[in-house]
Amino acid sequence: MAGTLIRSYDSYGQAAFVVRELEAAGIPAEQISIVGRHDAIGTAAEAGGMIGSGAGLLGALIALPIPGAGPVLAAGWLIAGTALGAAGGAAAGSLIGVLTGAGLTESDANTVAEMVRRGGAFVAVRSSGGLAAIAEAIMRSGRPIDPEHRRAAYEREGWRRFDEKSGRKPADLSGVVS
Repeated sequence: MAGTLIRSYDSYGQAAFVVRELEAAGIPAEQISIVGRHDAIGTAAEAGGMIGSGAGLLGALIALPIPGAGPVLAAGWLIAGTALGAAGGAAAGSLIGVLTGAGLTESDANTVAEMVRRGGAFVAVRSSGGLAAIAEAIMRSGRPIDPEHRRAAYEREGWRRFDEKSGRKPADLSGVVS
């Protein structure tokens, strides 16, 4: 049975480590996606090009402006062919819509989007059978965030849901090629 696993991490570095481990275990790069905030985004936006270096999924990272979250690094099937990966750097899509379309509840999608806005990242994997169990073990070893606990912490601060109209404003990434 095929499915989608999505796990969030406190930093882009943690998520990138998980992606490298997934690829090393034989999970095809075309089955993996990563979206997250990273300090290199400003440099890439100024350069007007792709971010990644090397082979594999992390070599295909692009900078995208996401409403409410600002510029993020993204690569993989989750953003390919969706409005989130809109051409010309214009983000017409919804991070919540992409996450719910991949199988998250609206509540978890709001929490994950807020984590990205606050500097985190997430990894999504499409897999089945034995690869699903391998992917789950690798993603768990990367110390993912428990969305229920994180949502509770955000709610104690007065947060209710991710708001695409507030928070970080997308940078002008019109020169970034996807």
